[in-house]
Amino acid sequence: MRPVDSGIPQDTAPGHLSRVAMGVAYSGQRYNGWQSQLSGNTIQDHLEAALGRFATHRVSTLCAGRTDAGVHGLMQVVHFDTPLHRPASSWVRGTNTFLPPDIAVQWAQPVPDGFHARASAIARRYAYVLLQSPVRPSVDAGRVGWVFYPLDHAAMSQAAQQLLGEHDFTSFRASACQAKSPIKTLQRIDITRTPATEAEPSEGFAPCYWRFEFEANAFLHHMIRNIMGCLIAVGQGKKPPEWVSEVLAARSRDVAAPTFSPDGLYFQGPVYEPRWGLPSRTAAYDWLP
Repeated sequence: MRPVDSGIPQDTAPGHLSRVAMGVAYSGQRYNGWQSQLSGNTIQDHLEAALGRFATHRVSTLCAGRTDAGVHGLMQVVHFDTPLHRPASSWVRGTNTFLPPDIAVQWAQPVPDGFHARASAIARRYAYVLLQSPVRPSVDAGRVGWVFYPLDHAAMSQAAQQLLGEHDFTSFRASACQAKSPIKTLQRIDITRTPATEAEPSEGFAPCYWRFEFEANAFLHHMIRNIMGCLIAVGQGKKPPEWVSEVLAARSRDVAAPTFSPDGLYFQGPVYEPRWGLPSRTAAYDWLP
């Protein structure tokens, strides 16, 4: 097969590989999650195919945190090794040329060989955006979760506080989770609310967007979606805030609420020590309610 002509010199250093880190944003609606599958319809599959076409050699990436089908990424961070030496801006523009419109590299940067997208991360951040409205989502369908009843902010905040710190999160862990340990440290849960419209209240309450932000050293498979299911059960008054502590202590998935929709879940990205000099956010952050 004839190599793709990228229009950029093919500078290489024989015998030496350089490590490049990238920040990638994507809408997860059309894809089967992050991790490569035989279907070829994952974020990793599309990214590596685009990198391969631009670099004219096979590229394998390692990411900071895998996302499920339907989950979005505001700043997934990956790293890969390459014999090519190209400006960071060229990696961004060149790779984006071959990516679908709902996946885009936000930045690229050379990093030392000791950097590892997953192992170097000291924390990870997620946001869940939830529409509270009598009417289902339309233009933001697939990009927000949805409840059609009002939620109690104080009750959910009280419940969330009980999850902070180091705990065994088995009750919030998917059966397919491959993590070696269910013990994680949840450092932050922030819950905020903003009006969705200037419309008059309908069916007794005005539409609004809820935003739940989570930060932990690491997360289990479905951990946030399972926490969301419990917080919403508390928010609608089905369970008292203290129930979340009981769920946590039970260490059993059977006692928790059902797993909530992936639609409103966004991987905001990893947190790294300043010494790596990597961006902490992308422009994709700014459109979230």
